[in-house]
Amino acid sequence: MRSVAGLIICFSFVTAHAAVLPAGVERVLTGLRIAPENVSILVQEVDSETPLLSHFPDTPRNPASVMKLVTTWAALELLGPTYSWPTEVYFDGDFDGRTLYGDLGIKGYGDPALVIEEFWKLLRMLRGLGLQTIDGDLVLDASHFDVTAEASPADFDGEPYRTYNVPPSALLANFKAAQFQFFADTANKRVNITVDPELGNLAVQNRVRLVAGPCRGFQAGIAFHVDDLVALDRVTFEGDYSPSCGNYRMGRTVLAHDTYLYGLFTVLWEQLGGRLRGGLRSAPIDPDASRVLTWRSRPLADVIRDINKNSNNVMTRQLVYAIAAEHGELPATRAVGETIIREHLAGRGFEVDSLVIDNGAGLSRDARISPRLLVGMLRQAYRSPYAAEYVSSLSLGGLDGTTRRRFNGKNGAGQMHVKSGRIDGVSALAGYAHAASGKTYVVTIFANFELAHRGPGRELEEAVMQWVYSLQTS
Repeated sequence: MRSVAGLIICFSFVTAHAAVLPAGVERVLTGLRIAPENVSILVQEVDSETPLLSHFPDTPRNPASVMKLVTTWAALELLGPTYSWPTEVYFDGDFDGRTLYGDLGIKGYGDPALVIEEFWKLLRMLRGLGLQTIDGDLVLDASHFDVTAEASPADFDGEPYRTYNVPPSALLANFKAAQFQFFADTANKRVNITVDPELGNLAVQNRVRLVAGPCRGFQAGIAFHVDDLVALDRVTFEGDYSPSCGNYRMGRTVLAHDTYLYGLFTVLWEQLGGRLRGGLRSAPIDPDASRVLTWRSRPLADVIRDINKNSNNVMTRQLVYAIAAEHGELPATRAVGETIIREHLAGRGFEVDSLVIDNGAGLSRDARISPRLLVGMLRQAYRSPYAAEYVSSLSLGGLDGTTRRRFNGKNGAGQMHVKSGRIDGVSALAGYAHAASGKTYVVTIFANFELAHRGPGRELEEAVMQWVYSLQTS
């Protein structure tokens, strides 16, 4: 009897929250055999309190990378669009105008965009102080963040060396990523490998064979292995590679955060005419050391464009720590950052019971949010003083970012600012659709079922967006 009652309750919930869907959307569901209860859709005009289409709007679902909309909006509100991150450089020893007789210290505060070009500029400014020779060690201080509670990079999908799985750090340099490029050297009957950036402390073993025939196999037939699972400083490539593959590129994360920055520093410092006589130490900066340089990052408004348009996971995860650092105790933790984001949204009048932020990037099996909460936040964001910065950070459907190859040749291309998301079993799209009539609609589409990420979810999203765009004539 208890199981029958449970079925009745479940059925009542479905009928109470399911909507009559547009014909084009219904055709996709029927044709692809998508169960309607595995999908949530909410469409609402930005200036209206009444949804135009509401299909399971209160069901918490996994949003994948669409969760970045929450994190980046909270960062704009809590940190401000001009917020920037410092990276400090210290002299711990005597300096005669050319040689530092002691250690050089670098302390990070979580700059999510300290890419190689920015780090080179920092070192160039350091050379501008006259420093040429460092007689001691390079001391790296990442103590501003406490990342001990972070899961292993392998936990999400068993791919710890994929760049999307890079964990956060207060001293994040160039996303801890390396681009390996493979060239067929037919004259010498071998495959050459180059690494960008050059890292003097990374050993690359090349066991790739040059073979005739068509380009075939996963990753052009090349396999990647890390030989030292502790130091992460020795990698091996093997497999069969054909000249017909052209020049193939493979991005991977290598080394640890501190050894990566050390390798980058030594190469760039030497290129700038500098010399480091000591080695690497990872430790807090000595309180008696002298701060000689503070490098400022690009402002947050620029950073969130990189995050939302390109769906950068580690940059988003850095934002959670930045929020914790500015509004909580130090060292910053992810848990505190998540709590502050939830409390901020609750203070804005939102019901946050459906919200599970996890790492803030959507790279999670546990993240959850309801369409009603997300649409409400997006509507509020559209009316805020920071609306221009926020909306412009989203992908222009059919033109740039993660949706640049979508909606091409269809009505509505270039008429939407959206964030897409996809992990196994999840496909999601949310943002703003701009109609020719001048009306703007907030749209959220979540599909959570086994093969949603294989194409069905995308077809559903495009059917909904086509329907929304057609509303311009109504």
